[in-house]
Amino acid sequence: MVSNLTDDTRRAADFFASEIDRLISRPVRLMEVCGTHTVAIFKAGIRQLLPLHVDLVSGPGCPVCVTANDYLDTAIAYCRQDDVIIATFGDMLRVPGSSSSLQAEKATGADIRIVYSPLDSLDIAAANPNKKIIFLGIGFETTAPTAAAAVLAAEQAGLANFYILSAHKLVPPALRALLTAAEVQVDGLLLPGHVSAIIGEAPYSFLVDEFGVPAVIAGFTPLDILQAVYMLAQQIGAGAASLQNQYSRVVRPAGNPAARQVLDRVYGGADAAWRGIGVIPGSGLGMRPEYRRFDALAALPVNVEETREAVGCRCGEVLRGVVRPTDCALFGAACVPEAPVGSCMVSVEGTCAAWYKYGGGRWQYEG
Repeated sequence: MVSNLTDDTRRAADFFASEIDRLISRPVRLMEVCGTHTVAIFKAGIRQLLPLHVDLVSGPGCPVCVTANDYLDTAIAYCRQDDVIIATFGDMLRVPGSSSSLQAEKATGADIRIVYSPLDSLDIAAANPNKKIIFLGIGFETTAPTAAAAVLAAEQAGLANFYILSAHKLVPPALRALLTAAEVQVDGLLLPGHVSAIIGEAPYSFLVDEFGVPAVIAGFTPLDILQAVYMLAQQIGAGAASLQNQYSRVVRPAGNPAARQVLDRVYGGADAAWRGIGVIPGSGLGMRPEYRRFDALAALPVNVEETREAVGCRCGEVLRGVVRPTDCALFGAACVPEAPVGSCMVSVEGTCAAWYKYGGGRWQYEG
């Protein structure tokens, strides 16, 4: 039973659950693309409320999780330089690279500072003119406009010591790559509400037009998610496929044009490496030539160790929705939140972390 609901909301949740059961009579796999959805589904107990033949699988919607090891190794190489200060969101600290982590480097004296916005890094740059401040820019379309705004603010302030090590990624190309892969079979997609608030609805049209997959943009409350699954069930039950917007109170059809304008001014499309998927053409963001002086890789060459993956870690397969965390022999044994082997166990949005923390009976719950 879904937890933390009022009586009225519980009645609505029970209605959606019964309708989902009525509308879908065969086994189906629905993928929630967003890591925030994954956590909300586990935390609210939504899996337990759905019929057993409706299987929810997680996709590559955790930006920390999909960040490839070579990016982390590069960040670690930079932080080992005496004249560099790394500014980063806190959940990047414990992500393991090939042989170290930012947390381990910080413990040995590296100057690594947690910030809550890329704009906070500008204050660090202004206060440390003799240092190179490198912000670790990860995230999807939701956070990338803020990074672009930081570049524009740095330019306006005349800050020549501010850089971004960018690993920003775009969700629609990753969905195309997943659906093209024969190993990934899904009957419907729950699309991320916060990404959609920026990009709108149109970038997802190929899901229906080319792949015939039902898709619903979903909000983040338990009832939002249940209603979105219900909307998918209506499509599946009718043998139809369309793009619907359950989160219309936040997501407009055209998204946020102002945020996209800032983003497009600083960044253009680029190929990007995704953990477990590989390089996806056009799925990343690269700084345009007029702003490349703020690009750490372009402005500050660095020697990076040979990248290697952790032996036995199946995080990449988890991110593709091919296996569950419980299929990994390391899960709950060698790999736990306090000592993660892979990135999926680090972030609060990580699928393995969610299964470990919220999965019914700890990690024994199998849906």
